[in-house]
Amino acid sequence: MQTKGFRGKDFITLRDFTREEIDSLLEVGFDLKKRYALKERHSHILPDKTLYMIFYNQSLRTRNSFEAGMTQLGGHAHFLSSDKIYTPAVEGEEKAYSTERVSDVARTLERFGDAIAIRMYGPPTGWVYGKANSYMNEFARWTNIPIINMECDKYHPCQALSDLLTIKEKLGTFKKKKFVMSWAYSPSYEKPLSVPQSAIIAASKMGMDVVQAQPKGFELDEEILDACSKYAEDAGGSFEVSYDMDEAFEDAHVVYPKCWGSKSEFENVAEGDDSGMVKLFEQNKDWKCDADKLALARENALYMHCLPADRGWEVTDDVIDGPQSVVFDEAENRLHAQKAVMSLVM
Repeated sequence: MQTKGFRGKDFITLRDFTREEIDSLLEVGFDLKKRYALKERHSHILPDKTLYMIFYNQSLRTRNSFEAGMTQLGGHAHFLSSDKIYTPAVEGEEKAYSTERVSDVARTLERFGDAIAIRMYGPPTGWVYGKANSYMNEFARWTNIPIINMECDKYHPCQALSDLLTIKEKLGTFKKKKFVMSWAYSPSYEKPLSVPQSAIIAASKMGMDVVQAQPKGFELDEEILDACSKYAEDAGGSFEVSYDMDEAFEDAHVVYPKCWGSKSEFENVAEGDDSGMVKLFEQNKDWKCDADKLALARENALYMHCLPADRGWEVTDDVIDGPQSVVFDEAENRLHAQKAVMSLVM
């Protein structure tokens, strides 16, 4: 196991971590999950440590798993609601009323605690793609304590790590396993690209045979797609993009159908015009995971979703509540994966 080099490191994207480092995170995650199951106290790992959590978006799994995790590790998590503190402004941005520079917020909090976790995407950034990620990196530039990405508009590494933990737990290995990250319809377009992009980064880094599927107009960041091709090649897996949901699901070991917005149309949404986005969504209502779609995959294929899932739209009840669904194991593993991250970087 590799543990050198973790302390003080930011956890903003899995692109910053090697395959060996990800394996180490998973190993620690499994160890902490075992201790939790056996009711073995492990509060000696982060005694008296403080994690600051800044939320610009609502949260169920993320907030509660981080707070519970810090308690179990012996530390404390401070919840900071964005409407209760000054909203940080990046250097060079026009300063609005009641804002404080990221440099000031970051350097202040590092005097009080041991890590800062941030969730920001969508409305707080006007749906300008990459802006929330730039905030994460601006915090990282100004502080000497770790920054943990609880989801931005590009990446959700905590979710991706828990996805890997779940796949390894259920399938035993990543090798020769087909992983399908697919778009699925929802009435709401206000969903960032962070989950699918982090999922394919994680799966390709671990050497899975990855298929990224979506209708025309919902392509992911080209830079990330290129990176995944390289990760897959280096790890002995494969990576391809498909525009056919049925074809993508065939012979899959893992299917992960989830909605996200159109990267190109977010530019128009940012300017107040969502007509193009709505049109794209309405044209692709047939992209749904029902029993017939799931039957295209392998007999015991895993159905995954980060939650919350839009039932009746992205997925039917018989699938998400069925025997192949691992969504609640996946949700539980957020706790153990994040405890692994905090244990090593803090």
